[in-house]
Amino acid sequence: MSLLLLCSSLIIYLERLTSLRALETKTIEYAQERFMSAERSVLECEENITKVSALMENHCFIQSVGKGLWLISSKEKPSIHLHVLVDEKLGVITRLNWRQAFE
Repeated sequence: MSLLLLCSSLIIYLERLTSLRALETKTIEYAQERFMSAERSVLECEENITKVSALMENHCFIQSVGKGLWLISSKEKPSIHLHVLVDEKLGVITRLNWRQAFE
């Protein structure tokens, strides 16, 4: 009798573990999709930083932090922050660094 109870509790445990694995996989996929979406929006803003007014939809916050230095932040979650250097004479945009902001 106790062996039967042990086997049934093991089956219940394995079912719970399987459902948690499926939930974990879906959560990881969702987080990756959101991160890639935020990166695409920040990349679009970075590429068009010299012509911000030409963007149809602005999915980022853009602010000047110095001479030729700009901070670009995504509006979506997860939030991605970039520092870029814009050389207006050469028309070159250089990404200095980036980070993901955790809240």
